[in-house]
Amino acid sequence: MTSTDPQQPSTAAPDAAPDAAPEQLALLRETVRRARPRARAPQPAAAELPVARVLVDKGLAHLDQYYDYAVPAKMAETAQPGVRVRVRFGARVVEGRRSGGGLVDGFVVARLAASDYPGPLAPLSLVLSPEQVLTPALLRLCRAVADRYAGTLADVLSLAVPPRHARAEADPSPPPLPAPPAPDPGGWDRYPSGAGFLSALAGGESPRAVWTALPGPGWPEEIARAVAATLASGRGALVVLPDGRTTARVDAALTALLGPGHHTALTAELGQEERYRRWLAVSRGSVRAVAGTRAAMFAPVRDLGLLVVWDDGDGSHSDLHAPHPHARDVALLRAAEEGAGVLIGGLAVTVEAARLVATGWARPLVPDREGLRRAAPLVRTVGDLDLARDEAARAARLPTVAWQTAREALARGPVLVQVPRRGYVPRLACARCREQARCAHCVGPLEARGSDSLLHCVWCGRPEADWHCPECGSFRLRAQVVGARRTADELGRAFPAIPVRTSGRDAVLATVPGAPALVVATPGAEPVADGGYAAALLLDGWALLTRPDLRAGEEALRRWLAAAALVRPHAEGGTVVVVAEPTLRPVQALVRWDPAGHAATELQERAQLGLPPVSRMAALTGSPAAVADLLALTRLPPGADVLGPVPVPGPGEPQQRALVRVPPGQGAALATALKAAQAIRFARKQSDPVRVRIDPPDIG
Repeated sequence: MTSTDPQQPSTAAPDAAPDAAPEQLALLRETVRRARPRARAPQPAAAELPVARVLVDKGLAHLDQYYDYAVPAKMAETAQPGVRVRVRFGARVVEGRRSGGGLVDGFVVARLAASDYPGPLAPLSLVLSPEQVLTPALLRLCRAVADRYAGTLADVLSLAVPPRHARAEADPSPPPLPAPPAPDPGGWDRYPSGAGFLSALAGGESPRAVWTALPGPGWPEEIARAVAATLASGRGALVVLPDGRTTARVDAALTALLGPGHHTALTAELGQEERYRRWLAVSRGSVRAVAGTRAAMFAPVRDLGLLVVWDDGDGSHSDLHAPHPHARDVALLRAAEEGAGVLIGGLAVTVEAARLVATGWARPLVPDREGLRRAAPLVRTVGDLDLARDEAARAARLPTVAWQTAREALARGPVLVQVPRRGYVPRLACARCREQARCAHCVGPLEARGSDSLLHCVWCGRPEADWHCPECGSFRLRAQVVGARRTADELGRAFPAIPVRTSGRDAVLATVPGAPALVVATPGAEPVADGGYAAALLLDGWALLTRPDLRAGEEALRRWLAAAALVRPHAEGGTVVVVAEPTLRPVQALVRWDPAGHAATELQERAQLGLPPVSRMAALTGSPAAVADLLALTRLPPGADVLGPVPVPGPGEPQQRALVRVPPGQGAALATALKAAQAIRFARKQSDPVRVRIDPPDIG
């Protein structure tokens, strides 16, 4: 096939067909001659600002910089900052002629009068679209995110700016609607400082708060009122939620309060073209409020006045693509850059959010105890001693207390049964007190790697030959996995006349009717019941508490609170039964409904042990040789501590992971050093990659 692109000539030779007729040979020679690169006269440059500074779409660390190109006169009007362009990257220009290089996409970030590059500049090849999608504010945000997470600007922009669709760009966006009036407090009256928070937003201020939401169905409407108060001040608002189900609830609450046209929802379920059409409406200023999932954290809302991140402990807020930014951290960076208010909210409180309160960066927005008692269900516990004496629990794994609670509640409505998600593989914990087994050297979790039963640290790899529990002195350990399907079968036999529904990885239910039924759900997949659940059974709590994660207790409490918040208040008969050791801190926090206190205590312990979020940490994962090479090239900041490397289980070639921990204030230096080391490895064409993740969510 002969290419019509003069930069890609045909490889066919003129004498490829020696038996052909002379006229055929002449035609073949003429075809090859026309396909060869021809010398072109230099294109006339733009009269004003003839240089375009371009960010090319090359996500390699050693290419993370801007490149200057000449602006042809015919592109002078369209090649404006923020537009998408196509350029030849790697081309050489000699005596006005361009040679080599391939076409790549990029963004114009600035127009300049002159370049500091001493040689001739290659011209822009094409302006893909005159739409200015990369605003200066979005560019600054992406640069800050790339620097924080040791990533490249091109990688962050691929997360921030959706792919182009010409039909969506051709459709005009409607004019913006006038600002709505300031709403009344509504459900915010249940919080002592809630009305003041809304008044500050409506008055044009930028308050920052960590919000501990009351249980029940009211939180979407409360988020909607915060957004409405911000819009009333003439500013924009952005709400980032963990999944499509929660986004749909907030979307419905915003529509009910504001009416259509004031906001838009951005989720992956929309499809690329519709999502880009809505994104353009935000970029053009037609819509001032956005509710969406993780990628919406970069939505170009104009005059941003409020950033809301709901349930910031949910793992969905951490992007799966490099450089793996977390929505909460992006929101904090963006708030600092644009002077916006922040509302970090949820039924639970993360340690990171507690640190914002402890440092004074944010204020707590919490209900009073009397209001909490009116909204929360009764929480009962079933510990190991109760299970040991319970014949029913040994026979059917359903404690008598839980069975009786379910039987009584089924006369009034549905009952939620939460079981650990399949795939949770707890490592080791004390068989007596359930305290997680940790390394005496670095406080990392311990695991048994083989049949020799010798314990090893997951972080530093050191063996632990003589472990005993520091809390109770026991030498016995335990581990066990429980599945949802088995629980549903057992409940079906225990309550043969009651329908059993399941919600989990294969099929997640959004809602269920208020009629009596047993709803078995894995954590995070609990559907909302009409009128609330009459009761909830939180089974096998120890399987959540002993997950191989530093934040296992925090995550268990978050999962429990999410399920318990779907239950009716105690005054309406709502009861929650949690099967877990009552003396454990997360269980006590659930009984008292005190997530803020639990997070504050966790933060104090992390500070004493030098663990995140007080310290900063990076995980380096790759082949043993590649990890060692990257560590050797990295100029670690003062006080850095390297833990490991240790083997990473999984198929394929052997992998190792090293953790690099730095004291407070050294996080930026660590990210810079790792990025520089990665750039050296790329420049040397090292084919064995190392995955670098700053502040990994699962450090064991």
